Amino acid sequence: MLSLNKVHHIAIICSDYDKSKEFYTSVLGLKIIREVYREERDSYKLDLALNDNYIIELFSFTNPPKRVSRPEAMGLRHLAFEVDNLDVTVSFLKENNINSEPIRIDEFTQKRFTFIADPDDLPIEFYEK
Repeated sequence: MLSLNKVHHIAIICSDYDKSKEFYTSVLGLKIIREVYREERDSYKLDLALNDNYIIELFSFTNPPKRVSRPEAMGLRHLAFEVDNLDVTVSFLKENNINSEPIRIDEFTQKRFTFIADPDDLPIEFYEK
């Protein structure tokens, strides 16, 4: 049997590196671990951490193809972050001019959650602890 330890990281390819870097670091508050420019690919790679745990590789590439997000497309659906208080999270998002969907209740866990979109329309979920 295969023995997995944890999710190591999530890779995201963005269309506007500066805009996405600002969103993931200044808005979501992820910490930069390492940023490199790969000249042979004309690409940046930004390693980001949450609570000192490496979680996201943010890539830029020249003219990446657009990925279908809505309606529901096959493949990876969204990135989800656990939060202590969804009301505080939604208020913070509003203060930063980020629209969130109406808060919903998970029918199985009875936990509250909402979604926003990153600069490339990648769905991001905030799920209350």
